[in-house]
Amino acid sequence: MPGWVPRLLVMVFGSIIGLWAAFHVLSRLRGLLVLVAISLFLSIALEPGVNYLAKRGWRRGLATGVMFLGMLTLIGLFIGLMVPLIVNQTIKLVDKIPSYVEQLSDVAARLGIDFSGQRLSEAVANLGTDLQGIAADVAGSVFGVGTALLGTLLQLMTIGLFTFYMTAEGPRLRRSVLSVLPPARQREVLRIIDIAIDKTGGYFYSRTLLALFAAALAWAAFTIIGVPFALALALWLGILSQFIPVVGTYLGGVLPLLIALLESPPKAIAVAVYVVVYQQLENYLLAPKITHHTMSLHPALSFGAAIAGATLMGVPGALMALPVAATIQAFVSTYIERHEVVDSPLTQEDDRGKAHAETQAAGDG
Repeated sequence: MPGWVPRLLVMVFGSIIGLWAAFHVLSRLRGLLVLVAISLFLSIALEPGVNYLAKRGWRRGLATGVMFLGMLTLIGLFIGLMVPLIVNQTIKLVDKIPSYVEQLSDVAARLGIDFSGQRLSEAVANLGTDLQGIAADVAGSVFGVGTALLGTLLQLMTIGLFTFYMTAEGPRLRRSVLSVLPPARQREVLRIIDIAIDKTGGYFYSRTLLALFAAALAWAAFTIIGVPFALALALWLGILSQFIPVVGTYLGGVLPLLIALLESPPKAIAVAVYVVVYQQLENYLLAPKITHHTMSLHPALSFGAAIAGATLMGVPGALMALPVAATIQAFVSTYIERHEVVDSPLTQEDDRGKAHAETQAAGDG
């Protein structure tokens, strides 16, 4: 047997054992790695604002704290507005359940279905569920919800700590990483970091600006229509419309539509009309002017990236997918040599397609 065969076998078995051990370690640390990835994304998103304050004489720690305080204030305002909305509308829905049951009973009677109160009482009695079992189930559910809330709170605190450290100590961390690389590799890594900060920061701030504008416009529209809790619903619509690609506006419009439907059908119709009109206004007038210098992705690519991110990391992955895809697109485009395309009926574009291609090229540049 040649002497290199035993060494090759040892290397193969060693590699298999190493990969197996690495897989199990990474699977155990998956939760922590997701938290670190979210923190890194938030740190990159906050980097342009912190750099802006740092260039004007602010210490990075203080600038990071101010950015954090502003972000927490917005989140607290949103939660403070949404909680009364949920409680109030739930109470109103419970109060209207008897009238809904009565209407449903009338409809069922017309169809020849016995839906009377006595019939409902008999159905409930036949369930055979004792109160002790119900109490045990409720107690278990409450305990599970409390445990989940505590775990979520700990995760949020961990993300906040990592994000603050990565942002405040960003230059020092980057110097530590770059110090182990030769100068040529350092320039490439710095270029990737610069593209990531530009795309992620541009995405975050442009979407935040669009969300504030959408919320202000929706607040005015809901107030005119007469929908209760107009400000909370407007913030809900503004956030979902900007941070969920393609279908965010329609998903955000479901809650205002349901709340308006509890008031009256005409108000619900007015809300639906507003959501459709605003979506067209944003697609053709607002978004191109605000985002063409920050990030340009085809809607199909945006939707596919969001689905891939959600599959890998859930909701955080869906939110991070767009800037990550834009960073990859911008980085790859700098290394791809493009040539003039030959004339063919299969490659002809209309004026709108040419304008989109020019805008995308400007965004990648």
